[in-house]
Amino acid sequence: MTVLVGYIPSPEGEAALHAATDEARRRGEPLLVVNASRGDAYVDPRFAQLDDLDRVRRDLTEAGVIFGVHQVVGERDATEEIIDLAASEGVSLLVIGLRHRNPLGKLIMGSAAQRILLEAACPILAVKAA
Repeated sequence: MTVLVGYIPSPEGEAALHAATDEARRRGEPLLVVNASRGDAYVDPRFAQLDDLDRVRRDLTEAGVIFGVHQVVGERDATEEIIDLAASEGVSLLVIGLRHRNPLGKLIMGSAAQRILLEAACPILAVKAA
């Protein structure tokens, strides 16, 4: 089986990546790092740039984890990509980062993390940035 992590270049994404790396190592499973974007914004801060992914690959190689990096730019949002990939890959654990949002922000914008928590069929580890 595989541990999947939804990664974005942010403190929350780094916390998720760190936790997923620890889990993959502890379980003896490969790690699949997923970065997804619709590509509909001129500059999407959730889209990992080449140098971000190069650093992730270096860090995972140094950690001794077998890994893959999957970056998706498409018409679907990141939540849909992550949920579908978790189902198709049969992952043992899905790791996501959480950020603090006030109740009004959740009401107006929704929550990708909440959708993943409610819709993904596999176990999920949700972590916060330090």
